[in-house]
Amino acid sequence: MKRISWIPAVISLVLLAGCVPKLNEETEEVVNEKNEEATIIIPNMQISDQYYRTLLPYKKSVSRGLVVARIYSSYDIKEVEGGLLRLSQRTFSPDDYFFQEGQILDTDTLNEWLSRNKDEEEDKGLNPLLPGGEVTAESAKTAPIYLAHIIEQNFLVKTDENKLRLSGISIGLAMNSIYYYSLGDYGPYEQQIEQTAIAENGKKMANEIVKRIRGMEGLEDIPITIGLFKQESRNSIVPGTYFAYSTAPKGKAGLADWTSINEEYVLFPQPRSNEKYRDVNQSFENFKQDIEEYFPNYTSVIGTGFYQDDEIRSMTIDIPIQFYGAAELIGFTQYMTGIVMEHFPPSINIEVSVTSVNGPEALVIKEAGKSEPTVHIYN
Repeated sequence: MKRISWIPAVISLVLLAGCVPKLNEETEEVVNEKNEEATIIIPNMQISDQYYRTLLPYKKSVSRGLVVARIYSSYDIKEVEGGLLRLSQRTFSPDDYFFQEGQILDTDTLNEWLSRNKDEEEDKGLNPLLPGGEVTAESAKTAPIYLAHIIEQNFLVKTDENKLRLSGISIGLAMNSIYYYSLGDYGPYEQQIEQTAIAENGKKMANEIVKRIRGMEGLEDIPITIGLFKQESRNSIVPGTYFAYSTAPKGKAGLADWTSINEEYVLFPQPRSNEKYRDVNQSFENFKQDIEEYFPNYTSVIGTGFYQDDEIRSMTIDIPIQFYGAAELIGFTQYMTGIVMEHFPPSINIEVSVTSVNGPEALVIKEAGKSEPTVHIYN
């Protein structure tokens, strides 16, 4: 028998926040060093050591909304922020630091930095100068827009005086892998950007950004971690990933050596000729086949695997389907949960979402190493 657990629909918000915001005895109040009149609440409950505790009231980024205009897809929007949180744990442990959205780089500053350099005095544009002032097929190759967006996250610690102090900054540079442009009334055109050019320009921009942040009042000694994120194409249904990071230690004006990050998202099913993902793909194909045999009215079964250092860590599966009654949904979910446990290795996290035209229908979560899944059927 599988354990049925009723999961509130707000679970996704809780996971994003990284805490359960109960304003009771499980919270504590502190003040910000910058503003002693403002009381800040720290929830003591931490749902996982993978998530930071988030300060309340929640402060939105001072550049909030800009990411939507700058990042190609919803997949990249989610991963450029979530991946930076994951990367930040290498420098700022969730056991010691509290999370806050970026409060330093505002919209005007970011728009200025993200623009093309105009070779003028005091110009702050980080993207390359456009020869002749207009885009051509040649300039698209030699001077594309490399940097699409800059993500900032802040990390704070509590002092002995019961105050919060900014003690870490993470910056994510979202780099284009494809430059989209138009020529007059014609387009859009695409120019592929080589990985070597992405990395070279990203590292150069990262050093300049550290230099600029070090010149801001009060930030001379704050450790800064910068990650380079490679966006996927506009039509991709899997997100890009961070491929390198470096840290400027306390008081240092430059970045230390760069560390490579080996992460990727892989769409399943894969072509059977692809040996790299053969074993996982076979498990997915077997799962998909069993779904098809049980319920022929399915639309599709799509999986996204997350790999770190060439090892699969998690799999997210979407099953869009139309049910004709509650009993059929329950029967399908029970059957599907069983084959999840049967086909996939116990060492990875599995999340299966069943949806219809009416919205979410069922959710199955199997955590790595657990012998039983958590199942929720929506009312």
